Amino acid sequence: MILTTEKVNSLNGTLTLRGDKSVSHRSVMFSAMADGVSTIKNCLMSEDLHSTINCFRALGCTIDVSDELIKVRGKGYKGFTAPDEFLDCGNSGTTTRLIAGILAPQSFNTTLIGDDSLSVRPMRRIVDPLNSMGADITVTDKGTLPMQIHGVESLNAIEYSMPVASAQVKSAVLLAGLFNEEPTCVIEKAKTRNHTETMLGLEVVEEAEIRKIYSSKKNYPEPADYLVPSDISSAAFFTVLALLTKNSEVIIKDVLLNPSRTGILNVLISMGADIKVADKKVSSGEEYGDLIIRSGELKNVHIPSEIIPNIIDEIPVLSVAGLFAEGEFTLRGAEELRFKESDRIKALCDNYRLLGVDVEEYQDGFTISGGIKNSSELLQSYGDHRIAMTFAVLGSLSQQALRINDFECAAVSNPDFLDQLKSISK
Repeated sequence: MILTTEKVNSLNGTLTLRGDKSVSHRSVMFSAMADGVSTIKNCLMSEDLHSTINCFRALGCTIDVSDELIKVRGKGYKGFTAPDEFLDCGNSGTTTRLIAGILAPQSFNTTLIGDDSLSVRPMRRIVDPLNSMGADITVTDKGTLPMQIHGVESLNAIEYSMPVASAQVKSAVLLAGLFNEEPTCVIEKAKTRNHTETMLGLEVVEEAEIRKIYSSKKNYPEPADYLVPSDISSAAFFTVLALLTKNSEVIIKDVLLNPSRTGILNVLISMGADIKVADKKVSSGEEYGDLIIRSGELKNVHIPSEIIPNIIDEIPVLSVAGLFAEGEFTLRGAEELRFKESDRIKALCDNYRLLGVDVEEYQDGFTISGGIKNSSELLQSYGDHRIAMTFAVLGSLSQQALRINDFECAAVSNPDFLDQLKSISK
């Protein structure tokens, strides 16, 4: 599908978005691990979440899905059964890396596969620490899927210092640690998303410049009723568009406000954005509230490298804000962007170059400036949902229509994106 964008003159209205992607994945996983019935409200029913649901169904869980509620009958401690086929994780890196930590201590063999994009993403970063715990996991010579997880009797507790800032790697080790009486400790120097430790109530100790997170069998999930706040990464696209579209005011309801995820709001506010938070609440340890966004002028600022892990998924659409803000937009310290659903640094830079934007690309980031000088080229989504929606936002701000190839990949995280955009556009 080639999307042809239209200029939006103003945005006004209220959006209620589906649940946060990270919290949705974990809600399904923890419910599947628990011994009994759990319910999940406002789960993000995207392609990635269906990958997680289908994997756990294949492991013996009964999962009933309706428009309002997901009901999961979990299998309990080491209660999963061997799947009849390979577990297909689709495009979901979260599914793959987190489920590896859950399956590593099981007594049966499993093979994880994925689509073409997922099959080139690095997996040794989880294989190495899990194998150091006593797991028996192999991947290809390139460190990619398929991933073969061989059954073991038990795992050892370890202390693992994170070599790269990654919430997925951290979570894989912590989830494997739930299958041992002795505590496993993950040490991180750069703070990453903390949904796993928050939702499981793990012990976290902060010492000087490091965080130590502990997990053991005492933290193993029990049946629960989850309410998933709206996805702040999905909200970021409409937030940036509302800020940059004159005479606009948009309210986004019940957005996740976890401090490890609100970096995008902090950066935009430092750029001069008019963003207010109202009606705060808490569910499953996660704070959420309403975002009130009003249009205005933005000015580019220095983005410190230490917050990059907490804005990593929002960087593509943040670059659109930077392109329209006063001054050059520069991002550094974000090499991890090259290992997402696409090489997002290259994807952004190549598309901006096609548009005639001034681009300087670095291994760990990029600088962009200037306006759109050419709208005739077909932009590429690279099969990456965030790249697709980023350039849809840019196209909604452009006087000239832009064309984006393979836009259907947006369904990976937000299948309702175009309908939501239409509902608030004037």
